[in-house]
Amino acid sequence: MSSLNAALMQQECIAQGLPWQVRAVDQIPSTSDELRAAAVRGEAHGHVLFAESQTAGRGRRENRWITPGRLDLMFSLLLRPQAPLALWPRLTTLAALAICRAIEEELPLKPQIKWPNDIYIEGRKVSGLLAEVLSTQDGTALILGIGLNVNSREFPPELTETATSLVNALPASILVRELDRQQIALRLLLELNNHLQHLSQGFTEAIAEVRRRSWLLGKQIRATVEGQEIYGRAMDINQEGHLILALADGSIRTLTSAEGVRQVISG
Repeated sequence: MSSLNAALMQQECIAQGLPWQVRAVDQIPSTSDELRAAAVRGEAHGHVLFAESQTAGRGRRENRWITPGRLDLMFSLLLRPQAPLALWPRLTTLAALAICRAIEEELPLKPQIKWPNDIYIEGRKVSGLLAEVLSTQDGTALILGIGLNVNSREFPPELTETATSLVNALPASILVRELDRQQIALRLLLELNNHLQHLSQGFTEAIAEVRRRSWLLGKQIRATVEGQEIYGRAMDINQEGHLILALADGSIRTLTSAEGVRQVISG
């Protein structure tokens, strides 16, 4: 299992005109926490931090995400978008699309987006992202944390039915010991740059692609919104990336965010 080479990634970013300043560390509590501190210190847009292993990574609802060393990709980006703050929630949607495109460019897989912030392959989670906005003396910043299961083959018992990795999701006809994380990381940085530029323009086209890639649309789901559990059928995703839900009483509700989104299996 080879380590990520930040120097080579930086060279490639420069060669392709990408704005990223790339670092990699062996172990860290949380890449997002580290970049949050960097933002407070006044560091500029474009810092990217990869960790071979995290001991206190976070998902939604403060769930801990502990990653084994040199198997997967766990990284965060420090962003200071020039677009109006009201448009920043679009970043999660655009990043999800970028992850899907990166996977497809590298592998014969068909990733889908599970609203609001997960990537699924064949009904199992392969990636998650978390965006956090913070105010600093140098203006508002956004920390985007991304985790992608690449070479993990085993998961804790409570996740064996719901999680997967890129290597596990490959067709049985493709025999590989491990995937090239360096190449996948570079592809992610390229696609993230391409997609995040559509924050102000091109978002309508992005939403059309999100609809095509949606794992959730048409399914009966349950979700927690502001502490209240609701049930309904996922009907559509609107032009801002919000979920349109048809409730059991016939009413329509628009969700800008939600926790614990799950499919309801009848029977």
